[in-house]
Amino acid sequence: MRLSVVVPMLNEAAALPALLSHLRQLQADGAEVVLVDGGSHDDSVMLARAAGFTVVEAERGRARQMNAGAQHAHGDIVLFLHADTRLPEGAMQQVIQALAPASSQEAHRPAPVWGRFDVHISGRSPWLRVVARMMNLRSRLTGIATGDQAIFVQRGAFESCGGFPEQPLMEDIELSRRLKRLSRPACLRARALTSGRRWESRGVWRTIVLMWRLRLAYWLGASPESIAKAYR
Repeated sequence: MRLSVVVPMLNEAAALPALLSHLRQLQADGAEVVLVDGGSHDDSVMLARAAGFTVVEAERGRARQMNAGAQHAHGDIVLFLHADTRLPEGAMQQVIQALAPASSQEAHRPAPVWGRFDVHISGRSPWLRVVARMMNLRSRLTGIATGDQAIFVQRGAFESCGGFPEQPLMEDIELSRRLKRLSRPACLRARALTSGRRWESRGVWRTIVLMWRLRLAYWLGASPESIAKAYR
């Protein structure tokens, strides 16, 4: 089984050296890497292509970009990686093993067709460790994953669900809901490392309260557009 890693990006030139170094290691482990630019105004596209990476250009919007990357990719499994997230060592093999038919632990349960990693959030605030634990526990209990957790999915399952819904926010939540109809996710305990800048820039607890409020509004039927406006 071949694995493709799709990375949406927008004006990431300053962070690209570290990101591309990580992606090069994933390539060395056998993964195909596809970067998808959403209309960067900096040198992101030039730098990535100069480093030898495939860059697809798409309409701005994380869902649109990830869908475009998945269409361009050739892997049997597609993993969606945020530009500020790093996978743990051995991630490629763990993903392939997690989605192999023999990985189903109970005969009455279908083998998972998708999954995600636990997450660790980097940053100065000690509360970020609490946030990560809450995210991992919530995901394990509900079967819902967020983009920070590096969602991976078999191509056929992704296509049968229609890919990411092209909405401005909560696209990962909606995809998880659709994929849960096919199987529970494989919840890998190895931790992806993601940046805590979003929480720290707004205040950790303020961001927690905001995100829970927005998720509740989404579950109650608020439109993704109104939720995105409230988030901004």
